[in-house]
Parts: sequence; structure tokens; C-alpha cells
Amino acid sequence: MWPFTKRKIESRSSLENPSVSLSDPSAWAEMFGSWDSVAGVTVSVETALGVPAIWAATNFIPATIASLPLDLYTRSDEGRQTADRDPLYAILHDAVNDQMSSFAWRKQAMEHVLLKGRSFTLIERNRAGRVRNLWLLDPTQVSIDRKVINGVPQVFYTYRSGGRNTVYNSIDIIDIPWRMKFDGLGHYDPIATLRDAIGLAIALEQYGAKFFQRGGVPPLQLVGPMNSPGALQRAATDVMEALKAANNESRPILPIPFMHELKAIGIDPQKGQMTEARRMQIEQIARVYQLPPTFLQDLTNGTFSNTEQQDLHFVKHTLSQWLKAWEQELNLKLFSSRNRNSFVEFNQDGLLRGDFKSRMDGYARAIQTGINTPNEVRRMENWPDQGKAANRLFMQGAMMPIEKLGEQHELALEAPQLDQDAEDNGDEA
Repeated sequence: MWPFTKRKIESRSSLENPSVSLSDPSAWAEMFGSWDSVAGVTVSVETALGVPAIWAATNFIPATIASLPLDLYTRSDEGRQTADRDPLYAILHDAVNDQMSSFAWRKQAMEHVLLKGRSFTLIERNRAGRVRNLWLLDPTQVSIDRKVINGVPQVFYTYRSGGRNTVYNSIDIIDIPWRMKFDGLGHYDPIATLRDAIGLAIALEQYGAKFFQRGGVPPLQLVGPMNSPGALQRAATDVMEALKAANNESRPILPIPFMHELKAIGIDPQKGQMTEARRMQIEQIARVYQLPPTFLQDLTNGTFSNTEQQDLHFVKHTLSQWLKAWEQELNLKLFSSRNRNSFVEFNQDGLLRGDFKSRMDGYARAIQTGINTPNEVRRMENWPDQGKAANRLFMQGAMMPIEKLGEQHELALEAPQLDQDAEDNGDEA
């Protein structure tokens, strides 16, 4: 059963509301969900996904975030520990409800952010206030309002579904925005805001498809003396049939009538730098989503060294900010603002799951330097423990505290004097 509670409202911020002007572009965009760009094409989420670079970007970032382990921890005097026995751990790590896995929830929520600018997730709690389920909401059906209650400004979320409106307090909604407006309520829709750049990419895709649909033959014009309109029509028909036959049967075009010639109409794709323009649009999409071009499969300027650096750039400057936004929003909404014991955190070690050598080298160094016990490392790989001895921290024998090194140095300096005193005592005897 869908967890609808709270109070209802009747008004809607759309064209159905007489107070909204018919010239309001945002209201029209809400109804039709598309925009026209300067390139003369319709820009919407569906048409934007037809651009391979946008498809790749809006799939790569969400899949990367969804693939990272999301763990629940508790703080104690002994440090932080994984709270894998808490029911909330299974919700965040495995399945947010009985219909959606944690991976699917995070991936789809992040796709909402990158395509619509924002994602909303409803927190369903039991009577004791503990989290039972998380439900992903359609961002196009959510409106936000701020009201002052008892002198305190509060934010409310209205969700439209099944012909009725339900209002939720902000503490019940996990809200992940991309870029907020100055009022702190609205957000920028990336597809609508960047519709001109995206529209140009769509237009280039459509032009290339139409060009090759004609067999690579641009629009042609038959130039020459025409005695009558009928002769003009017959000549055009003959030329079209000749071009079709040449394309279907892979044979040369029949000779053009005497004193006639075919001229191409429009811009030659090579002279129009179509390839360069499409590559430039890939770079534009990479800028929009703050992705190095290599992650959009553009290796034009890629080398072994700079590709590795771009990989680090992605983790440090793109992925880290999204992970921090997710972590802080989850910690704020799943726990009280005064909570100091429980928190959720992404485990970025999951990025090295495919690099076995680097993972093993890191584990070995962690064990040899006393950072992790062998059993802790084995649990990271879902391997069984190896007895109580593997629960101890180990250190290489050649390493010891600095103050111990100082004591050894003093003993080394005193040793010759002790030997000399022993010899002197022996001579006197």
C-alpha cells in the first residue's frame, strides 16, 4: 500500500490554475515537457537521450554511484563500527522497499537529478518513527512551498498522484538537487536551461541520419535548358530513378542529358566540419556533466597518462561532490539533526573492485602497517574469518616507535663505556 498520509491541498501551479498567465513559459513546459531550441528542433528528455553523449553521461554517473557500497555506521568509544544488524542497514544496502533494490533506487534517483535537475524520495516510517521503506517519487509531480508556522519557516512538498494531492514535511523527503534557484525552493532544469547546446547536438544527429539515409547523396539540382514544365518533370523523374537504381544495384549513374548537369544543394558535410562539430558537442556535454571526455568514449586526445589523470579528476572533483551531497542529505533526513551516533557513508573502495592487483597491494600494506587486521581485510572481500589470531593487528619487525629508537641509541652509546669499565675491573682484580 502506498504510504499516503498528511493533509491535502486543492491548488496547482499550472495552466489549470486561472492565476497562472497563459504566457508563462514554465507552465507550458510543465504541461508539454519540451522546448524549441535555436537549432529548430524540439528538446525534451526523450530527444536529449537520443544524443549518445547525453545517454552515456546520464548512465555512467548514476551507475557509478549506485555501484558503490552504501553502509550504515555507529560511533562508539572504540571507533566507528558497521551497524549491519540495524534494519536500516538492509534498506540502504540491499533493498529500499519490496519492489526496488538499493542499486536501482540510487541509479534512478541520480538519473532524475541529471535529467530533471532534482530527485525526491519519500521516507515511510512506522509508528515508532523508524524507517520502513523508501519510495522514489516522480519529480515532475512534486511542487515545493514554504510557509511560516509559529514564526518558523517550514518547507512542504506536494505530490500529485491518482488525482489527489498529498503534502509532506521536509523531514519526510530526501531531496537531491543539482542547482538551486535563489529562493531556495526552485531548481534549474538542465535540459531546459541548456536547450540550445543540446538542440544543436540533436540537430547534428538528425542531419547525419538524413544524409546517410539518402545514401550519402546531398540534395541535387538538375541544371540545363528546359523547354516546358512537362520536360522539367520528366527530367527530374529520370534523374531520381537513376540515382535510386545506382544506389540499390551499385552501378554507375546513367549519363546526364546533353547540356545538363547535377549540382549539389546545401553545404558539403566535410566543408561544414560536421565531424568536428559533433566532437565539439561531445566536449560541451562533458562540460555540462563535469565529466572528462574519456568517460564519454571520446579518446581523440586520450593517452595512457592523461586518461589515468582524468580518472583521478573524475573521482576527486565530480564523484566526491555527489557522494557528499547524498551522504549529508541521508544523514539529515534519516536521523535527527542532533544525532551524533549513526551515519551513512559510501565506500569508495568499491571503485577498485575490478583492479585485483591494486586491491591486494593495498590490503597487504594495511596489514603490514597495523591499520587492518587480516580478518577485517577478509570481510571486505566477503571471505570467512581465519580464527582469533587473525583478529590481531600486526607490524613488521623492523618498525618500532621513535622513542624506542632513541632508547636504543642511548644504549648503543653506553655499551663501549660499559665494556671498558668491565675490562678495567678485570685488570684490577
